[in-house]
Amino acid sequence: MSQYAGRFGRRSPSAPSRLRLHRRPRRVAMLSVHTSPLHQPGTGDAGGMNVYIVELAQCLAEINIEVEIFTRATTASLPPTVELAPGVLVRHVDAGPYEGLAKEDLPAQLCAFTHGVMQAWAGHRPGYYDLVHSHYWLSGHVGWLAAQRWGAPLVHAMHTMAKVKNASLAAGDSPEPAARVIGETQVVSAADRLIANTAEEAGELVRHYDADPDRVAVVHPGVNLDRFRPADGRAAARARLGLPQDALIPLFAGRIQPLKAPDVLLRAVAVLLDERPELRSRIVVPVVGGPSGSGLAKPEGLQKLAARLGVADVVRFRPPVGQDQLADWFRAASVLVMPSYSESFGLVAIEAQATGTPVLAASVGGLPVAVRDGETGFLVRGHDPAGYARVLREFADRPHLTAELGANAARHARAFGWNASAAATADVYTAATQAHRRRVRSHHG
Repeated sequence: MSQYAGRFGRRSPSAPSRLRLHRRPRRVAMLSVHTSPLHQPGTGDAGGMNVYIVELAQCLAEINIEVEIFTRATTASLPPTVELAPGVLVRHVDAGPYEGLAKEDLPAQLCAFTHGVMQAWAGHRPGYYDLVHSHYWLSGHVGWLAAQRWGAPLVHAMHTMAKVKNASLAAGDSPEPAARVIGETQVVSAADRLIANTAEEAGELVRHYDADPDRVAVVHPGVNLDRFRPADGRAAARARLGLPQDALIPLFAGRIQPLKAPDVLLRAVAVLLDERPELRSRIVVPVVGGPSGSGLAKPEGLQKLAARLGVADVVRFRPPVGQDQLADWFRAASVLVMPSYSESFGLVAIEAQATGTPVLAASVGGLPVAVRDGETGFLVRGHDPAGYARVLREFADRPHLTAELGANAARHARAFGWNASAAATADVYTAATQAHRRRVRSHHG
């Protein structure tokens, strides 16, 4: 497996040193059709991918790779372009109705989106964009056409994969459609390089989509270590958020949808309180996030579940918050709980650990890379609420456990800076550029 990043996001010693000799791309067209880097993570379709694109683009700009991010305009009032940071430009593309389109409706708008991308390109000199980097399969289809039209290499990041999601669906969740599977297969075949978050994801690309192993590079996502850090500690964060100092606080933070399984946390709390009713007076369960995806079908379903389980009095539902306040929620928690059915990496797990908070997570996808079982948190196989309740009971009975594992977690997270991810991504860009040139030369004899 071609790998340009080691386990903690550093450049692998096995990465070819000759890559450094070739010129990096100067300007990258980054595509994010269905979710804007300017949207608030934790609501709608905005989540870890938004954070990923923003942080990566900013760090790429810092190493002199300009980034222009193309995304679909979702309101009429948006300006055509917004400077996100020096060297990072967001371009809003008109494609379909501004509001009311679900992600499932977007394939029908890809022609319009591609037209908008081509219009922007037409105003520049030939060769203006050195490389196309697409995120998620919808963007991959636009990137496929754009890269061919521009004679540029295509780098693609899947973020999630239909075949992987369908293999581990939550009860009652809808499977990804066959059209997405076909679309992903086409993008995998077309890309000069594929970026996977973990070695496991790289293996899934090869197994499920017949990806060429030599075209797959592993680059771990990073964490903004300036924002997500222990700062002034747990007590101060709890005071700011109005949370009791001595409470057991298992936190869920993310989009509320079956895939993320916030219901497993609520069911685990119900099991715990059935066994230990005396804990009711000192447990607070914040759920920070908004309905998303299939969760929009029953936007109040989680609140109703809390009432049915008899835990509504200890659960606090909060809307999505900005990154700085999210860091405070992480600091305030006793443990972040991530019972997801599928996670390509689990960015919030690293963010929480960077603030000094351990993580209780399902042993799926990239979470075993993000969380060191028994050292920075705990991994649970499966989604039986009783298994999560057992771990929560440990935190209740051993109050020092949060600080002990949290210290390990903060040290662990420091190895996941975005600067390392950007440097590794730049190496992938260079490799893709060289592979593309070789293929063009071979094609022309």
